[in-house]
Parts: sequence; structure tokens; C-alpha cells
Amino acid sequence: RPIESILEMVRTVAPTTSTVLITGESGTGKELVARAIHEASLRREKPFVSINCGAFPETLLESELFGYLKGAFTGADSNHKGIIESANGGTLFLDEIGETSPGMQVKLLRVLQERRVRPLHGTTDVSVDVRLIASTNRDLKKMVASGQFREDFYYRVSVIPIHVPPLRERPSDIEPLARHFLHKFALQMGKPLSDFDAESLSVVRRWTWPGNVRELENAVEHAVAVSDGRDGVLKLANFPESITGIAVTGPEAAQIPPEGLDFERHVAQVERQYLQAALHAAGGVRSQAADLLKMSYRSFRHYAKKHGI
Repeated sequence: RPIESILEMVRTVAPTTSTVLITGESGTGKELVARAIHEASLRREKPFVSINCGAFPETLLESELFGYLKGAFTGADSNHKGIIESANGGTLFLDEIGETSPGMQVKLLRVLQERRVRPLHGTTDVSVDVRLIASTNRDLKKMVASGQFREDFYYRVSVIPIHVPPLRERPSDIEPLARHFLHKFALQMGKPLSDFDAESLSVVRRWTWPGNVRELENAVEHAVAVSDGRDGVLKLANFPESITGIAVTGPEAAQIPPEGLDFERHVAQVERQYLQAALHAAGGVRSQAADLLKMSYRSFRHYAKKHGI
């Protein structure tokens, strides 16, 4: 139902030119929502251009967005069209817009208001017609309150807000998605796999998926890649250790073997697996891994150092 509501919103807003802000945790599929809006819009025949704002330092992000003329900086041996101009007539998707600096926000606000860009080292503006869709996994309202995000820019990009809930809040989506990824990767890798065995499917249903759909996709891809394909089913042993080691939770999982166990060692192992799972889901970005584990970055560094990660 949550995804059906999102798709209904997509169909409603796609024909408009209003800016859209897509929020949600990492791995929930925010870019897929942005692409769906573009594909359902009157701009579908024009470019859909995306850039991850957190992947570039500010100076490089500016040159990528606005372009530059020859001689703008050392190494600029020719003119370079920016991403904004490349998206002319189509849709510009700014992923992780919460990572932009206030200075960059001012420049982007000007583009939205005047529909013009000026390349670095240029003296004239270039007219552009782009529909902006932005996304973030951060709380921009809190960032506005703390002065990290400009209030005028926030209201300009959040005309139409769409929130993508985490996978743990829509558990009925887990099994259909898992089966979709199983069929996708089995076909790609040429393996005769058509289903999960009962144990692996139980784990897939129970795991909280802190990395959301991206983590689920990566886990199924891993499982298909290491599976020998026998019996036509994926087995629990095929999944990453970070999932199989701690996937079953609840009182039924807290069973003490007859010989007892080393409690501190067991807890340390669980901590390490969660840290590794969060890092994997966040693509190695520690600040995002800390967010997935609902802890401060300082606490994450403490645990990572403790476990040698």
C-alpha cells in the first residue's frame, strides 16, 4: 500500500513542472521514484540526468553542474558543458542534495528562479529548461533550523514532497522484491534457480534490512553468485554472513547450547556483523552506516575501532 500511494502521487505530479523532493533512507529506491516521474512526464523523450551531490567536493561539483570554459582552471583545456545544461528540456535529478553547501544552494536557487546558468570562467548566461527532482536521506527541516541548509532553497525544492518508507515498514514488499531479484540474477548468471528454500526465505522475511532494497538486492545477488544451483533453490548458506549470523531475532533465537557460550564473545561478534552489514549497505560511507544503525558518527567510530573495522 505505501508504494501504491507513491505511484499514485507519481502519476499525479508527473505532468507538472513543479520541483519534487524525495526523502527516505539510503537504499529505499529514491532514484527509481525520480525516474518514474520522468518517464510518466511530458519530458520523457528528453534527458534524465542525475548526479550524487555527496560524491564530489564543492569545487568539482560546481564545475560538473555548471560546466566551464577553456582556461577556467588548471587542466581545463577545452569547453565543457555542465550537467544542468545537458539536462535541458528534461529532468535534473540531484541525489543527496542535503550534502550541498549553503554557497552551492545559493547558486542552484538562482538556476531555479531564473532558469539560467553561467559556466565557470564565462561572462554570459545560458538559458535552460529543466525540471528539478531532488532527494535526500537527511532531515532537511532540522538542517534548516541548525543553519546547515538555506530556508529559501528548502522551500524551493520541496514544493512536492514524496517520502519513501524503509523496507522494514513495508514487510509485505520483501518477499516479492526478493523473488524479483532472484529471477533477475539467475537469468543474468545462467543458473537454474527458481525459488528459496524454507530456511532462507524465513531469514529473508525476518531480517530488518537496514540497507533497505539495495541491501536486499545485493544479498540476493551474492546468494545467486555463490550458489551451485542444485535443487533449483537458494539456501541460507548462500547468503552473506552478515545476514545469516544474526537474521533470526526474538526469544526463539536466544537459545543457550548445552555446553554454554562465551557471552561477551558472542555479543562482540553480533556487533561486528551489524557494523559490517551497515557499511556494506551504505557503500562504505561511514556517516551513512552510522545513520542506518541509529547512532552518532562518534559512536560508530568507537565500535569500528573496537572491532578493527
